[in-house]
Order: sequence, then C-alpha cells, then structure tokens
Amino acid sequence: MRKGVPPLVVLLTVLALVLAGCGGAATPTPGGAAATQPPTPKLPEAATVAKPQPTSELIGGATAVLGATVEPTPTPRPLPTKPPTPTKAPVPTDTAAPAPTATEVPPTATAAAPTGPVEAPMVEIPAGEFLFGSDEQPEASPPQKVNLPAFYIDVYEVTNAQFAAFVAATGYKTTAEQAGEPSWRDYFGKGEEEHPVVKVSWYDAEAYCKWAGKRLPTEQEWEKAARGTDGRRYPWGNEFDPEKVNGMEAGYRRTLPVGSLPAGASPYGVMDMAGNVAEWTADWYKAYPGSSYRDQYMGEKFRITRGGGWFSDKEQVQTFFRNSTAPEAANDDLGFRCAR
Repeated sequence: MRKGVPPLVVLLTVLALVLAGCGGAATPTPGGAAATQPPTPKLPEAATVAKPQPTSELIGGATAVLGATVEPTPTPRPLPTKPPTPTKAPVPTDTAAPAPTATEVPPTATAAAPTGPVEAPMVEIPAGEFLFGSDEQPEASPPQKVNLPAFYIDVYEVTNAQFAAFVAATGYKTTAEQAGEPSWRDYFGKGEEEHPVVKVSWYDAEAYCKWAGKRLPTEQEWEKAARGTDGRRYPWGNEFDPEKVNGMEAGYRRTLPVGSLPAGASPYGVMDMAGNVAEWTADWYKAYPGSSYRDQYMGEKFRITRGGGWFSDKEQVQTFFRNSTAPEAANDDLGFRCAR
C-alpha cells in the first residue's frame, strides 16, 4: 500500500509555485534552455555639473560672472615715485659780491650825415682817454694813456661793391692795375659784393676815402675803436676765441662777407677789427713816444697796418699789435675802412 504525501509537503510546494508565478516567465534563449535574467546594472549617482555662466573680462585681468558679484583680484600698483627734494635757494650773505669792472657802454652804430656818394654806416667813438700800446710787443711799447677827440669810423670794412662804385664813378686805376699785376677785380668773385675789397695799396685806400668824403683812420683812432677803454687784448675781450675771428685758427682760408662774425665786434660795435683783412691806417711806422725801440723799417718808408687778416694768427690779431707794410703793396688779405 502506497503511503500518501504528507500535508506539509504539499502546502510548501503550492506556496513555491505561487511565488514563482509572481516573478514572470523566463525569456527562452535561442538554444531553448531557459537563460538566467542578468541583474539590471545599478547606475552611478549623477555628478552635479555646474551650469556655465556668461563671463565678462574686466580691466586688469579680473573675470566677472554676469549676474553675480565677484570681487576682482586687485592688480598691484607701483609705489609712487618720491618727488625730488627741492633745492634751497642760496641764503644771501653779508659779504658783498665784487663789483664788476666798469666798461664803457658801446653806442649804437648810427650812420653819420651823408657826405659821400656811397652808403656806409659809421659809429661815433666818443672823446676821452684809452690805453694805447702794450709792453708785450717791442714795437708797441711803452703802453700809455692817450686822450683823443671824438671821431667817426666805418662799422664795416670797405666792400667790393663800394670800391666798384668808386671805380665806375671815377675811372680810377689801382696801383696793381697800373703795374699790370693781379688786382681787386681778379679777387672779386661772383656773389662776393659784400666781401672786403683786397689787392688795394695804401694809395688806393686813400683815394677811395677822399672820394667818399672821409679819410683813413690814424693808428691811435683805429686802436681805440677796436679796444675800447679797458685795455682789452681782443675786440671782444681778453680770451682768444676762434669762433669770433676770421683768422688762421678759424680755418676759413679766405675773406668772409663783412660783419659775418658779430660776436667778435668791438666795444663800440665795430665789426672785423680782428681778422678777415688787415687794414691800412694813415700813419707811418715810427717808434712810440718814450720808446727806445728802433728797427731799420721805421721812418717814412712803411705804413702801419692793423688787425690782421684771414691768414694771421692769434697774436697778430690782438688790438695793440702793429705791422708795417710798403704803401704800394697790394695783398689778398689787406683792405681798409674809413674814418672822419
């Protein structure tokens, strides 16, 4: 006799079938065998992503998010430059500054009353004493005070144009022309109307001055007009300056238009009293009063020339320096000016 299934077993079997039906039927695999359903993978938790915000670049490199308040990183600024310490004004002391040496104020160069056929400005040299000569040159010693009356002298050396007017008006023939030698015409280049006339003898200079209603200056008049009353070495002062004179050191090696170097003017405003061309004076080469110096050229043989020319060195352009030249000589660095 078969034994029956216990009731408890039956109950458990029914319960298991019920639970299996709630899980659904398994999807068959192509092979027909029931495939085990793989577990659904668990997704990782989504990372929180910040939503990008529009930005705006600020001056100094800071970045601000629009709609949000952002404190930009401050840009370092350089420290301010320390202002210089002001220089104190010198405190005046009780010691009085040495008074400058009084010099004669040069008068304004004004044209004298016209007495001749050419226009040439002249300046008045006032009457009074001045230092004449120097013990630095035997021929110019001894230095002495000389009192001269007032006179006029040309501000500029006589030019090619002025001398040409004289020749055109009179038909004058110079010493050099009469001898058939190179003359002022040969040294009167194109555009050189205002250069000083050269290649003129003492006789030529005297003839021109007479035609112009004037005369040649005496040696003393020439020196006072160049030197003033303070005994200076050069027309502009006591220190040599090649920028103020057309002499050897300046290197021009030829004449310049008259008045080209105004810084070299004399105390009275007379131009080119040093360099450019040496200048005839009215006097013979003689010893000064009180001088024991003598040489073979003294007497009524040579005329005094002054000032030195474009080929003269710094000693020869000094205000007191004397030179003597044969009156018939006509050189390319020798000219003249007139007085009255």
